[in-house]
Amino acid sequence: MNTRTMIESARAMLAGRRGLLAMDESNGTCNARFAATGIPQTVEMRRAYRELLLTAPGLGECISGVILYDETLRQATADGTPLVQLARDAGIIVGIKVDTGAKDLAGSPGEKVTEGLDGLRERLQAYARLGARFAKWRGVIAVDDTRLPTAPCIEANAHALARYAALCQEAGLVPVVEPEVLMDGDHTQERCQEVTEAVLRSVFAQLSAQGVLLEAMVLKPNMVIAGLACVTQNTAEEVADATVQCLLRAVPAAVAGVAFLSGGQSAELASSRLNAMHVRYGSSRRPGAASRTCALPWPLSFSFARAIQNPALGIWAGKYANRVAAQQALMHRARCNRAALAGDYCAAMEAR
Repeated sequence: MNTRTMIESARAMLAGRRGLLAMDESNGTCNARFAATGIPQTVEMRRAYRELLLTAPGLGECISGVILYDETLRQATADGTPLVQLARDAGIIVGIKVDTGAKDLAGSPGEKVTEGLDGLRERLQAYARLGARFAKWRGVIAVDDTRLPTAPCIEANAHALARYAALCQEAGLVPVVEPEVLMDGDHTQERCQEVTEAVLRSVFAQLSAQGVLLEAMVLKPNMVIAGLACVTQNTAEEVADATVQCLLRAVPAAVAGVAFLSGGQSAELASSRLNAMHVRYGSSRRPGAASRTCALPWPLSFSFARAIQNPALGIWAGKYANRVAAQQALMHRARCNRAALAGDYCAAMEAR
């Protein structure tokens, strides 16, 4: 592995107040979203949609990297230009989702473990040849106020994430490590913080055991928020404080950066919570903002999927005539999140 190149790639993925666009939905997930919008569920329509996203004018000003699905990595435009080349031409680093999905964890009802390690070494080598410079693997952790998650679930997912990360670096790819504590349920923010911290501690213990170079990886965690069904939904500032406190307790300073997943949050909430972190803890902190003495050791960015894509998908609806309007909606959300990285996102942006 070329250590220097991977470290440079990891830094570039979160540099210049830009973030990652996750457009790595499996064919099944993409088809389900198409069906809900009345779009035909075909290979050609998936290609057209991904091309629409990658050719949005100015995308590279806000997006530093894109996470693709296997199908997309191999596709080309109607004139034969590889979609990978579209990303490169926009100054965007190409990544690839490499797990094969979360499956039921034996002996742990209600819990999942992510699979895909079989044959991963060979797949990573092939993806590198196709132009990928980083990869992504998602582990999902269900939570409630009593039983979940169990220790075996946390350990199994942490171990899989660490083995995946080690194989990535062996192939010269930057691993994006995504342990997601799910928003489903009525658990409190305090419970989410407790579980998220335990998960992150387990993940980094396993990463250390597998010899993963932390300077050449990116962490993609959830924000610390209450479950969607919880009666109490915390303010953006409370989410910012709980999330940063959790990261400071559990994430080593050597990690190249943190790119939050949106995890089912609305686009506006995801942006406002990211903004609050930068207002309260970033270099953009405003006069009169809450006083914080800590200097964060890693950049905080975003790796959003639905929180950037959803408005564009709804406007496009599979019709070429809607292409420009859909791209404008995509860029609006991308710019909102770029503004959040500077602490400049505000409600007025949503009215523009």
